[in-house]
Amino acid sequence: MWLKVFHLLFMMSWMAGIFYLPRIFVHFVDGQVAGQQVTRLAIMGRKLWNFMTIMMVLTLITGVWLWLGFGFSGGWLHVKLLLVALLIAYHFWARKRVLEMQAGHLDHSGIYYRWANEIPLFLTFGLLVMVVFKPF
Repeated sequence: MWLKVFHLLFMMSWMAGIFYLPRIFVHFVDGQVAGQQVTRLAIMGRKLWNFMTIMMVLTLITGVWLWLGFGFSGGWLHVKLLLVALLIAYHFWARKRVLEMQAGHLDHSGIYYRWANEIPLFLTFGLLVMVVFKPF
């Protein structure tokens, strides 16, 4: 049970960063448009991404440990693993945006990043449905 507790803690920490980092992107873009200094946002984004990465790795380690220990099987697990892979892809998409911020620019509008912020919400919802209901 402790392993599940730590897995959930690491996952919640990772998701907090996944949900917040695109908001930093929005403020960065909107600040540039308004002619404000956005250097601090680039630093915040880099530090948050580093923290999120540690939490992601710990989530994956404890998840694999749970999988090996409990031997979960079923179609729901395949869907869950696909959704986790998509979250990891989103995580590295965010890394590219962080690097762009470090270079002093982001290539899209604040609206784009607001919509991009919804992607992990839908992925997380799907993950929760798979884990709680195990529909197949």
